[in-house]
Amino acid sequence: MPHNGCSQDRQRGVAVSDQNIDIRPEDPRQADVEALLGQSDDYFRAMYPAESNHLVSADVLGTDRAVFLTARRDGELLGSIALLVIAPGHAEMKRMFVRTEFRGIGLGRRLLNALEEVACHRSIRRISLETGIKQLEAIGLYRTSGYQDCPPFGDYKSDPLSLFMTKSLTP
Repeated sequence: MPHNGCSQDRQRGVAVSDQNIDIRPEDPRQADVEALLGQSDDYFRAMYPAESNHLVSADVLGTDRAVFLTARRDGELLGSIALLVIAPGHAEMKRMFVRTEFRGIGLGRRLLNALEEVACHRSIRRISLETGIKQLEAIGLYRTSGYQDCPPFGDYKSDPLSLFMTKSLTP
């Protein structure tokens, strides 16, 4: 059953700790994080042409309009996710990425849940995202988490290689 966002059982704070994996806000301008973002960039550039990649830099993610979350186990960086406020009460999900060797253990779902929790604490009531049509696992995760297809939002234009999704977070 999809999670509806800001439910009472999720009001526990923003850091998630389970199985020695910590998910918490961090500055994206750290060397290991920038290396992960570079890995993410390479992954998406290999799959999509430049005009279909909408990558944001660590500098943008380090502003007060953004929250950047990392997942670490014993200090090792496993993955990341971010939100970027695009309008009052509305944020865009950015930089969902899990290193290849840590996929398939539910980390993406945990990152997504943590991001929604942060959004709730910041009074964000809607999260939208753009993802590539080849990201089948990510699309499945978003759909089972309650995200629904929507038209392009913000500055996005229709793109046959992009899928746009949104979710309302309810208190």
